[in-house]
Amino acid sequence: MTEDPMSEPASRTSARRTTIYDLAALAGTSASAVSAVLNGTWKKRRISARLAEKILHLAAEQGYSVNLQASVLRREKSNIIGMIMPKYDNRYFGAIAEEFEIRARARGLFPVITCTRRDPDLEFEAAREMVSYQAEHIVATGATDPDRIADFCRAAGVASINLDLPGAAAPSVVSDNFGGSRDLARLMLNRRRGPLLFIGGRPTDHNTAERIRGFRAAHAERGIDLPESAILACGYAAEKAERALAARGGPLPAGLFVNSTITLEGVVRWLRRTAPDSTTEIGAFDWDPFAALLSDVVAMVEQDVTRMLDEVFRLIDAAPDPALRIEVPTILRARP
Repeated sequence: MTEDPMSEPASRTSARRTTIYDLAALAGTSASAVSAVLNGTWKKRRISARLAEKILHLAAEQGYSVNLQASVLRREKSNIIGMIMPKYDNRYFGAIAEEFEIRARARGLFPVITCTRRDPDLEFEAAREMVSYQAEHIVATGATDPDRIADFCRAAGVASINLDLPGAAAPSVVSDNFGGSRDLARLMLNRRRGPLLFIGGRPTDHNTAERIRGFRAAHAERGIDLPESAILACGYAAEKAERALAARGGPLPAGLFVNSTITLEGVVRWLRRTAPDSTTEIGAFDWDPFAALLSDVVAMVEQDVTRMLDEVFRLIDAAPDPALRIEVPTILRARP
């Protein structure tokens, strides 16, 4: 008589990895039912809680690697809160991630953060994975396509909030980019009468567009006609700023309005290499305490991460209108 491999005792099956087919045979059900239990979709398949518990028990007994989705079946809520993060390359996003984790844990939530490098496909994949892990809330920070994420989350019954960049399909918390930019440009124009040069960011990006609008408004208040060549929206990367300044040519302006501390790295490198004796002053939108010590940096705009996350967690509790947008004032830090 041939021995049925599905009925082998645990001592013999321990030599090989247990599969969902083994678990299906032991539970007296189908492999697809086992898969649904282990990936957290068993309720949608109308699988009974009793069978789900049986499969989980067998999986643990057989040494099957049960993933996080399965473990949350034993609780009514997962207590998972996710955050999609575009970059970790400056203090602003680093501060958001750190404070988000602290606040989430203080509420008894488990924070999951993933970096998606401003790639819309990676952003969507991250949202889909978080939903599969039964995340109860997702915060899309600086997402390039926030509405795609929000629509998916809503269809899955998961609450989402946009942070840093706004969307139309979920409530948003953003900085007052227009006001912060206008105030920085005003301060710089008060110090130097000539027009400033704006450098960094992407013109299609909401935050950059608002900062350019504030930059233009400050010049218009003083009756300064600002040419298109005064805006170098060349991207955020430091090397792009260096290339844009090199391609621009001509004399340096009285002041450089730098649209990110990431861009600031490239601007400073270019100045030190090509114009070390320049008297051009620098203002930056974003705050870095080390960069603030540079002799040519006269002012920086700090985005108020604490207040922004206050609003995010308030919205998590409030279930607000998806069209809601909250603009948090920035902090202008000028050298005395």
